[in-house]
Amino acid sequence: MTTTEQSPNPVSTASSVPTTKGTALITGASAGIGAVYADRLARRGYDLILVARNAARLTALAERLIAATGRSVKTLAIDLNDKAELATLENVLRDDASITLLVNNAGVGSVASVLDSDVDEMTAMIDLNITALTRLTYAVAPVFAAKGAGAIVNIASVVGIAVEALNGVYSASKSYVLSFGHALQRDLSNKGVRVQTVLPAATATEFWDVAGYAKQKEAASTMSAEDLVDAALVGLDQGETVTIPTLQDGDDWARWEADRRLLAPKFSNAKPAPRYRLDDVASKSV
Repeated sequence: MTTTEQSPNPVSTASSVPTTKGTALITGASAGIGAVYADRLARRGYDLILVARNAARLTALAERLIAATGRSVKTLAIDLNDKAELATLENVLRDDASITLLVNNAGVGSVASVLDSDVDEMTAMIDLNITALTRLTYAVAPVFAAKGAGAIVNIASVVGIAVEALNGVYSASKSYVLSFGHALQRDLSNKGVRVQTVLPAATATEFWDVAGYAKQKEAASTMSAEDLVDAALVGLDQGETVTIPTLQDGDDWARWEADRRLLAPKFSNAKPAPRYRLDDVASKSV
């Protein structure tokens, strides 16, 4: 792990730097969606802690943002699949009182089927997409709850719902993020802590290069990372708990979610449903 802290340009005056909204910590910040979040949040008045493995990219991004916004930017070159380095970041979230926003963006994907993918690679995907996100959230949630303020933004994916679209482990990991977000909203909303789960569809980032399907970046249906983040931030401003920037009719999601919640009480029955015809089974066993 390496740590650097970039200070605002010395020629900037105090009056030219807007009042801070606190510090936003962004994982997976060196490129793609995370880098756009860094740009947009700095321009909104947040100081930044940028987290990723690539120290050189983080430093270059920090220098650009400082020059453009005058914000304070700290970079942490951390591998979230390394337990010791992940623990270091958890401590940052617990101890840095300036942090007001966590963006859990780091993740990796795949398009391969269960027959073509390596189980060790899938386990590493679970560690990053699920375990790291969970541990970072658990680190900061009590801090935000104690202050009665703060926001957690978890980046999921539409394949958390459309689970057959890509690799099964990737889709399942994003289903987890969506479900986890619902539980966080239940537990934290009355504590003054906001939780937003963002579900991107295909977005033009390096994700597709890593996943082995680079041509998706050029597809007509693929959204730019800038549009994705700008829409997600509007959703956050509007108080959305789940934001799906590509979904044109928000009522579609509202109906889907309402139907899901209506189904839940119907699970509470001590007897199996009549379609299983257990009486017939019992009579045939005599």
